[in-house]
Amino acid sequence: MTAPAHRTRSAEPGDTNVPAPPPGGPSAPDPSWGASAVSPSPSGGAARHGHPVPPVPSRSRARRLLAPVGAVAGVVAAFAYVGAVDPNEPGHYPVCPLFRLTGLYCPGCGGLRSAHAFAHGDLPTALGANALAVVGYGVFAVVAVLWLVRAYRGVPTRLAVPPVWWWGIGAVLALFTLVRNLPLGSALVP
Repeated sequence: MTAPAHRTRSAEPGDTNVPAPPPGGPSAPDPSWGASAVSPSPSGGAARHGHPVPPVPSRSRARRLLAPVGAVAGVVAAFAYVGAVDPNEPGHYPVCPLFRLTGLYCPGCGGLRSAHAFAHGDLPTALGANALAVVGYGVFAVVAVLWLVRAYRGVPTRLAVPPVWWWGIGAVLALFTLVRNLPLGSALVP
């Protein structure tokens, strides 16, 4: 009496029947058994002929939150320092090199005074020192909240800014610099 070449058996309770290995059992899966021999296992991995494959380890929530929380903590620490050490008093911070050499205001001039006023809740003074910096604080806050929420939920975050946006940001910075150095832009001077 000869045994059939392939017998079927259940890989796991409740699974569909899958081909059984030949008598003596191979040490490695036989590719001729085909893809139909793969069935999901309760652990989330795939079972091949009754042998569960471990699932891909996911990063823990704490590990996913490490980068966005670290970035926010760094920005909060920087604002706390600038809020405590007044940039309006001379000697605490270096003078802008462009302003020192040319007398022209760069797009960042007044940024520390703006951050100091913003840290103290004085929004009109912050806008007067550097309105573009205040817009930047808002953009950072929105991006940080989105990053934190996505990291908490386990959704991958990829910030891909198209080149046209970079050109737009550069154009806004150039226009802001030009206008604040003209007589009509005196309201933008720190």
